[in-house]
Order: sequence, then structure tokens, then C-alpha cells
Amino acid sequence: MPYEFLTVDVAERIATVTINRPDKLNALNARVLEELDGVFTAFATDRLIGAVIVTGAGRAFVAGADIAEIAANDVAGLERLSAAGQAIFTKIERLPKPVIAAVNGFALGGGCELALACHMRVASEHAKFGLPEVKLGLIPGYGGTQRLPRLIGKGRALQMILTGEQIDAAEAHRLGLVNAIATASTLTDVARSIALQAAKNGPVAVARAIDAVNDGYDRLAEDALALESRLFGSLGATKDMAEGTAAFLAKRPAQFTGE
Repeated sequence: MPYEFLTVDVAERIATVTINRPDKLNALNARVLEELDGVFTAFATDRLIGAVIVTGAGRAFVAGADIAEIAANDVAGLERLSAAGQAIFTKIERLPKPVIAAVNGFALGGGCELALACHMRVASEHAKFGLPEVKLGLIPGYGGTQRLPRLIGKGRALQMILTGEQIDAAEAHRLGLVNAIATASTLTDVARSIALQAAKNGPVAVARAIDAVNDGYDRLAEDALALESRLFGSLGATKDMAEGTAAFLAKRPAQFTGE
């Protein structure tokens, strides 16, 4: 379907979603969020899609939310806006297929939160990350206060959130916020390489692995391990497990069907 602020390209089972509002540094207005919700809803059940890359047009990944829209809201409106954004980013986080952020420039505010919602992040060497909401009298509202501490630790996350500082790609990589750094010219290639590597694996197993990590992360170790065992066992009923193990024993490539 056509989108106003997104372009979607699919090749080799990899969907590349480009947020295309470069004159506003790809700021997340209500329409962009609505379109992200729609495209990720479609991806969840599209068996032709094995992985997703999210990036931005121009010199920014996403430079934040649309401040004019935020400023027009009262208490109830801000709470609704936050809850809606959180729901969309949680949908991305829980997509049963790998989602990789290819961060080509500024990833600030809502843009940083979008990158955090993706399963992995590859950054251009010129990328910048930050949650500067406190400078506007706000706090991150699309999951940043929860995802960033889980990724880089409470103390360093609080430093970024409370000061509004920006960090470069090298520091983001050192902290574990970024999985890999690439040059501007190789960013998409690096992201695609990771996406292709993940997409060639058993689709059901990939989905279960994402569930295991997401659902087990905040549980007690005993409960998380029990969850892992249940998900591990559930794969015994899949054609993909039968195919994958048979292919390994026969020393041939597996032909997964996602069943």
C-alpha cells in the first residue's frame, strides 16, 4: 500500500523501511507513527518477509518527535500520545522477525527510542544518539526510560536522560547500545548482511527466540528458564525443526517453510 512518509522496499526477504520526511529530519508526527503501526502489523503475518531494516532519509535517522504536536497537548493528551507511541514501538520490539535499525545520522528523542525498540542497531560512524526531552521540560515517552537502562545500565542511562547529552557512534558501541559501526557508504550493506544471516534460519525458531528474550528478560531466573524450556519444547512440533535437524545430519542446506 502507498505511504505518505515511508518507503518500503523488499529484496531477498528483507524489507527496508525508510522514514522519508527529510525536511523535518524525519520527525515522528502522528502520521508517521500511524504508518509505522500499519507496516509492522502487515509484516507480522507476511511470510515473504524474513527480517526488517529501519532507516531514515537524508542526514537523520529520526531527530525526535514532532514538537509542535506535543506542545498542543494537555495532560490527558500527552498521556494518550505516550501510550500510543509505546504501543507501536512495542509492536516493533515483539515482531516475530529480526528488526535492525540502520542509524544513518541523528537518532534523538523518539528516534533514539525507535532504535531502542529494534532488536539490533547498526550505526554510521557519524550517527548521534540522545534523549534530550528534559531540555523541553519533558521525559522520554516512547519507552526510552525503560529500554535504555536495560540495554546500557541504570547509571549511564540516567546520565543520558537527565543531562540530555548526545553520544557518538563510538561511545554508543562501547556502551552496547550499538551492535556495529559502519561507514556511511557501507551502513546498509552491514545491516543487510546481519538481516540475511538471521532470515535464512528457521522462522519459527527465530520467532521463539525473540519471545524468549523479550518475555524472559525481567522474570526471575527460574521462571525465565522455565519459559525457555517451554518454548524449546514447542519447537518439537514444527516441520522446521524436523527439517533443520534432518538437513544437519544429512549435511545439506535446510529448506525451512516456517511451519
